[in-house]
Amino acid sequence: MGERKASKDGDRKVGRRALLIGGTVAAAGSAVLARDELARLWWRTPGVEKPRKEGEVDYAGARWVAASDANWRRADRPDDYGIDMVVVHVTQGSFDSAVKAFQDPGHRAAAHYIVRQDGHVTQMIRELDVAYHAGNRDYNERSVGIEHEGFVDRPQDLTDEMYEASARLTARICARYDIPVDREHIIGHVEVPGTDHTDPGRHWDWEKYMRLVRRVRTTPA
Repeated sequence: MGERKASKDGDRKVGRRALLIGGTVAAAGSAVLARDELARLWWRTPGVEKPRKEGEVDYAGARWVAASDANWRRADRPDDYGIDMVVVHVTQGSFDSAVKAFQDPGHRAAAHYIVRQDGHVTQMIRELDVAYHAGNRDYNERSVGIEHEGFVDRPQDLTDEMYEASARLTARICARYDIPVDREHIIGHVEVPGTDHTDPGRHWDWEKYMRLVRRVRTTPA
């Protein structure tokens, strides 16, 4: 957990949405797009975002608690930036302390989700948006970050309830964005290039976690 605030967006890459707009215009030429196609693509128009509702969550099992807007950047993923990764974190503190930190504008970091030891899931940033969680701008833009309550040197903090709840969450994220369920796309914070973090630590049971994620992913919703 923890990261310096991301730099300004002056060097922001050309998003996939912009490329799609250009491609649509070039292909259409003078032809008139069908009404249903316009309805499907209206939000790709520059300056138009997918609809949002205050307090809405992306994962049905989550409770919404908003992070400070200093700890994330508004986006329109996966159309601004494709999402192809989940990054696993451990909070190095209690659930309450993590929530408080993510609500603090001076913290300059936050993840999309926090999973408590009893399996409760809180969402603090929409998956549409870029959370400052990975310590690497590119990885922030392409990933969803999940924090887990506990300390890396306390294996007793990594409860079965936490593993199971997190696996359900990760499986749904993978299904939503067609992310492969493997260790190239579901990684620990320690595996992010340039980071100085060690979480989720040596006690995190990757074999168990990936088995749970695959089980949920292959079970009909």
